[in-house]
Amino acid sequence: MQLLQDQGPYMEAPQLTVPSLLPQEAHTSAKRKEEKKPLQSIPKRTKKDTSTGGNRVWRQTTDNPPSMCLRAWVKPAAQRSLWVKNITHCQKDHLTSNLLPGEFPKDFVNALVCQVCDHLLSDPVQSPCQHLFCRTCIQKYSHILGPQCPACGLQFKPCDLNSPAEAFLSILHSLPLLCPREGCGELVRLDSFADHCLSHCFEKDGRKEENIPEQNMDGYLPVNKGGRPRQHLLSLTRRAQKHRLRELKNQVKMFADKEEGGDVKSVCLTLFLLALRAGNEHKQADELEAMMQGRGLGLHPAVCLAIRVNTFLSCSQYHKMYRTVKATSGRQIFQPLHALRNAEKELLPGFHQFEWQPALKNVSNSCNIGIIDGLSGWTASVEDVPADTISRRFRYDVALVSALKDLEEDIMEGLRERGLDDSTCTSGFTVVIKESCDGMGDVSEKHGGGPAIPEKAVRFSITVMSITIQPEGEEEAVTIFQEQKPNSELSCRPLCLMFVDESDHEMLTAILGPVVAERKAMKESRLILTVGGLQRSFRFYFRSTGYDEKMVREMEGLEASGSTYICTLCDSTRAEASQNMVLHSITRSHDENLERYEIWRTNPFSESAEELRDRVKGVSAKPFIETQPTLDALHCDIGNATEFYKIFQDEIAEVYLKNNPSREERRRWRSALDKQLRKKLKLKPVMRMNGNYARRLMTRESVEVVCELVPSEERREALKELMELYLQMKPVWRSTCPARDCPDQLCRYSFNSQRFAELLSTTFKYRYDGKITNYLHKTLAHVPEIVERDGSIGAWASEGNESGNKLFRRFRKMNARQSKSFELEDILKHHWLYTSKYLQKFMEAHKNSVKALQATINPEECPDDTDLSLDITDF
Repeated sequence: MQLLQDQGPYMEAPQLTVPSLLPQEAHTSAKRKEEKKPLQSIPKRTKKDTSTGGNRVWRQTTDNPPSMCLRAWVKPAAQRSLWVKNITHCQKDHLTSNLLPGEFPKDFVNALVCQVCDHLLSDPVQSPCQHLFCRTCIQKYSHILGPQCPACGLQFKPCDLNSPAEAFLSILHSLPLLCPREGCGELVRLDSFADHCLSHCFEKDGRKEENIPEQNMDGYLPVNKGGRPRQHLLSLTRRAQKHRLRELKNQVKMFADKEEGGDVKSVCLTLFLLALRAGNEHKQADELEAMMQGRGLGLHPAVCLAIRVNTFLSCSQYHKMYRTVKATSGRQIFQPLHALRNAEKELLPGFHQFEWQPALKNVSNSCNIGIIDGLSGWTASVEDVPADTISRRFRYDVALVSALKDLEEDIMEGLRERGLDDSTCTSGFTVVIKESCDGMGDVSEKHGGGPAIPEKAVRFSITVMSITIQPEGEEEAVTIFQEQKPNSELSCRPLCLMFVDESDHEMLTAILGPVVAERKAMKESRLILTVGGLQRSFRFYFRSTGYDEKMVREMEGLEASGSTYICTLCDSTRAEASQNMVLHSITRSHDENLERYEIWRTNPFSESAEELRDRVKGVSAKPFIETQPTLDALHCDIGNATEFYKIFQDEIAEVYLKNNPSREERRRWRSALDKQLRKKLKLKPVMRMNGNYARRLMTRESVEVVCELVPSEERREALKELMELYLQMKPVWRSTCPARDCPDQLCRYSFNSQRFAELLSTTFKYRYDGKITNYLHKTLAHVPEIVERDGSIGAWASEGNESGNKLFRRFRKMNARQSKSFELEDILKHHWLYTSKYLQKFMEAHKNSVKALQATINPEECPDDTDLSLDITDF
């Protein structure tokens, strides 16, 4: 007898055959013989049968003779044919494996067929047990027989079904199939097989039409069998139109589902277009065809989206403009809001499919991830206090994929310009990313409930600096994309926004922790992404250079800026730096700071506090993010301008002749300097130095104006020489490529810095006796070494991120919803779209017309030129 207990907890009932009939049942009525056999038929058990799984045995009695036992299991091929016949009904929809050429191995063919219907995979999905099915077949199978694998019996949930790897899909779609039409015999790819067969159908229909003689057209008119005269279709109500066209609608829908992926609209428009052409109404047909191809009188939705984002219009403002233009012109020039939303989906992170090899550690494989909560992943416990912050971000890898797809045209154009074969360049791509992070003050709370959040914010941004490729057989990599404006707010893409005080180390590290973990995982993997129709592999290099000194000290665990250890690049103290202003080299690194933190934490040599501090050179917290040991050009300008502003005050007051002037005297000198600068240069005094003020202050014109107030001729000449030396050195750290832009100043930098240091230590010794500012030290001591190592300092500055701070305020004011929970999402989304290269190309073409149009429709909301100049915010 056959035991059922060995078949596992889930018995595959459809694989059982119907047992033979008993002799006494042979004389049944004809009606009973015609009844349809059920899908499964298991003989009833007697009362003596036990119901426990361990003793489930078929007891033989006189009622159940041996002939009634279950027959052998059906072969898999026969079983699948039964499923096709009774469950999936996909004989006419899916392609049989018999169309494959005969030279393919049997195991290879088995890997390409559905485990339910035995046809070639159509819209394949993969179960957790790695078996493959057609999507519709496994859905129908699971609905009838339960959610379990037909091949191995493993239970799964519908949400566990995922698309197979891109590499497998490309192999599947490229399969050659034999055309079954007589006389053809052509090998056609699977993805174009339907179009090939459809062309045969059109040829057949064309031959039929040629042989049909002209008939009386009255035979095609609807037959009226009496009663009321049949009304014209257009004169009916919508309900009556639906009733009359019901059969035609169903036929069109069936055709669209089978041939056009369910696009009923395109099928109907095409039918309308053919009807217009047949009636010689070519003008109207041309307009319809232009509208179908997106080149009609109206603007493309992407152009409208670019206009809306770049002019900072909210949804209501754009809708007002859309309705006004439509009403006044009578034409739909702008597209409605729903069309814009569809256009922006493709540009935002979370739209494109990709793959990492190997898979990222502790990061989900899902690609369709949009904006997520920056606090996600926190383990909640009873003792936890609710976080007094709100944060929104993109997942790092998903954002990088979106940025690369946005640069797809530039990448392909770069390959063509370098004369590289597109089809062979599928690997060896290297992408260099600049990371920037900066805090913002005075982000006043705008509205609404929710947690009491700080009135400060932190923004973390990325910039794609360059993309290179290593061609086979070449020694040097070839640059195919180089960011031309690395310090523009148009190229600095937002990754994470949070309402946090940048001094709150615990909250900042808790939110940026997952970002750092994703970044670390991506360093060890390759991204597989479809660019230009082919899958290509990319590696990423991250350079954290867009940080001011305060943020660098925060991330690297160093003491604050007023520390004795003056520099984030070397171990010198303030006194050592003032004595030796030029001869220093970069010694600090992230790994060394980690080692010093462990020494500071454990104190292995049992030293005193001062001795321990001297040993770790100012490391007082655990380094969190690896930053690049470099100099931020923007904040270097601001710091040095602040120092020159104080030198101007001291020279006007002849402080070198006095000792310890009072605060009242210093206030008077500052007032005199501000008055002179306002009068001669139109420079309004500021509370804190900012980038624009620093640029205008550090000029030959400004030093001439200041020298009018300096009494001594000798001091005037020294001050002019100091400014001249500074202006000779400045292009070296501000230029994107100093070796190309200012080679003479680069060669003379060491000499100029030495002379600058001599002036400070002699003529201006009263200010620099035993002390020097942080940025003056870096300017004099470390610039040549950084330029020699990186090739540039200015290209890696944080200026783009600082400009983005002003955009943050602008989007928060103009485009965000009135809610704490949603405003960061809206700001992040609109800011990402603002940095899209794809939209910028549209905006460049429509820039002048859009500004004029907005001023005509809504003049009070058209921003001034001063507002559009996105310069550096105050510091």
